[in-house]
Amino acid sequence: MQEEKVVLVNEQGQEIGLMGKQEAHEKGLLHKAISIIIYNSKGDMLIQQRAHTKYHWAGIWSNTCCSHPRENESFADAAHRRLFEELGFHAQLNEEFNFIYKAFDAPSGLTEHEFDTVFIGTYDGDMQLNPDEVAATQWIQPSALMIDIQENPEKYSFWFKIILAELVEKKRINI
Repeated sequence: MQEEKVVLVNEQGQEIGLMGKQEAHEKGLLHKAISIIIYNSKGDMLIQQRAHTKYHWAGIWSNTCCSHPRENESFADAAHRRLFEELGFHAQLNEEFNFIYKAFDAPSGLTEHEFDTVFIGTYDGDMQLNPDEVAATQWIQPSALMIDIQENPEKYSFWFKIILAELVEKKRINI
């Protein structure tokens, strides 16, 4: 099986090439990414614990779903594809904002350096978890989530904490 490639970009989000996902994370090169936040009709946020077998950030709690667009795939198409691949459902998603971050994962020795585009949607149905991607999920009130992140920051992904801070600033989360 051929290794998945990521789309390398400059700080303006313009594509500058392709590279194997592993190599891009070893070198810490900036590449496209997507992050999805799903709420239910009660206002709970769906968070996931990344599979313990993931090559980096294994077992960490994070936003509903995150991944990388493929070559010639839009951010929105990647978001819809990965939501279904990881959690087994479709939802209407709205693009909210993007940001750049860089974070080192000490256990794997890999660096995430991403131009991340964030999508938000709503869903109330059943899920079909992909065990290669997701260890567990939880619906949680954003206020309870923010308290747990303050008390246990090491449990949560670096990018998820940035996304939540941005959502609070944009008044998309009331705490």
